[in-house]
Amino acid sequence: MADPKAFLNTPRKLRARRAAEARVRDWQEVYQPGALLPIIGGQAARCMDCGLPFCHQACPLGNLVPEWNRLVADQDWRDAADRLHATDNFPEFTGRLCPAPCESACVLGIIAEPVTIRNVELAVVDRAWEQGYEVPCPPDRPTGRSVGVVGSGPAGLAAAQQLTRAGHAVTVYERADRIGGLLRYGIPDFRLEKHRLDRRIDQLRAEGTEFRTGVTVGEDLPAAELRSRHDAVVLAVGATAWKDLPVPGREFTGIHQAMEYLPLANRVAAGDLAESPVSARGHRVVVIGGGDTAADCVGTAVRQFASGVRQLDINPRPPDGRPEAQPWPVHAKVRHETTSHEEAGRQWPARDGADGDIRAYASTTVRFDGDPDGRVSAVRIADAAPGSRAPLPGTEHALDADLVLLALGFFGPEPDTGLVQQFGLRIDAQGNLARDDRFAAGPDGVFVAGDAGRGQSLIVWAIAEGRAAAAAVHRYLTGRDDLPAPITPASRPIVPEDPAPAG
Repeated sequence: MADPKAFLNTPRKLRARRAAEARVRDWQEVYQPGALLPIIGGQAARCMDCGLPFCHQACPLGNLVPEWNRLVADQDWRDAADRLHATDNFPEFTGRLCPAPCESACVLGIIAEPVTIRNVELAVVDRAWEQGYEVPCPPDRPTGRSVGVVGSGPAGLAAAQQLTRAGHAVTVYERADRIGGLLRYGIPDFRLEKHRLDRRIDQLRAEGTEFRTGVTVGEDLPAAELRSRHDAVVLAVGATAWKDLPVPGREFTGIHQAMEYLPLANRVAAGDLAESPVSARGHRVVVIGGGDTAADCVGTAVRQFASGVRQLDINPRPPDGRPEAQPWPVHAKVRHETTSHEEAGRQWPARDGADGDIRAYASTTVRFDGDPDGRVSAVRIADAAPGSRAPLPGTEHALDADLVLLALGFFGPEPDTGLVQQFGLRIDAQGNLARDDRFAAGPDGVFVAGDAGRGQSLIVWAIAEGRAAAAAVHRYLTGRDDLPAPITPASRPIVPEDPAPAG
């Protein structure tokens, strides 16, 4: 039996990273392979198995965290995998990409360092793949009903797997040349190696899900034809209308959206391209934005041998510890150094401060300067006035740059597409596809899941929405409630997400 006092006797320990100097020379994941399992049983034993587990409440998927922590502490890996998959279709994605609001809500975190929930989750699913527990789960019998899923990101894949396992004939339509959406082309390999995505897609295929790539619904496939093929349709097209920065000089070449830049780098890592046409090699790079996508741009630029990288965040520098205004169990906004920032800080140390952080906080972009050939040569920035994006007088200065990457977030789905018009969809006040609290979009049998209806959000929320939308579709087709429906579109995390504003 695990040590019942482990939360007192065992210190928190995270999985080890590869040395920054080594990992920036490849596209492999940043962590040391095999370094997790030897420590994870003791880490799982730190869970106090609370009578009221706030970690469960904080997780958008409602993960049964204390249950699989206890099973891991007792070395019961197979049952731990079963409990984990009861709520999460793709824990190898969430374990690598989720910011872990569950850990912020861990009761142990009131008096000590919280349980390493995300690392335990990752150990469980990685071991499940290694030991052969991850097998296809085809349905016992078909229902005779058909569902079309538009979009193959995390929401679309989760909805497809749930509906396929319920016995419906599911076809996923993806406009790109490969399945995976954001997971395929938006997340760099150093955060998620694509063989992990490929084996999940193979599992879905073995269960009976069909995939059609290179199909843009509303153009290649009219909405009316899609609806005639299927008894229900799930739109999981993501939030792809990126925010821009309309300041003087935006027309100069060398200024690109993050989602123009990152997919090309991923194609290089996949072997599709010898070199990206938008590469940071030898360039002075400025990344504008403060979120995860901006950090991914930083890590990618380092691996492309940029001559320097700076990141601009319009928000003030977050505190290093939990502020009084954000007490437990909220997911507090504190300063984190991602692996990308660690790598860039090693490469270009102490640019603006003693800590070597390449980020400039409370910085607003005033304009771009260009050279006689029309290429960007500098970003003019100023300190942002407190509580405002307005520049403070007398603080303007220039950062040399010949590659600028805009990572400012997304408004929602692209509103002027054939898909929106042909389905007769409405756009809500936030720029998302309008839907009711059962994910229905208005037209009979049409449902919306993920960022397309929720707005720019986390991968864990996309998976949760995909699962819940699948339950709504199943109820619509069969009248039964035997698929889990953990959330509604009105659900929110303990602290609402606050994507970094443009600037």
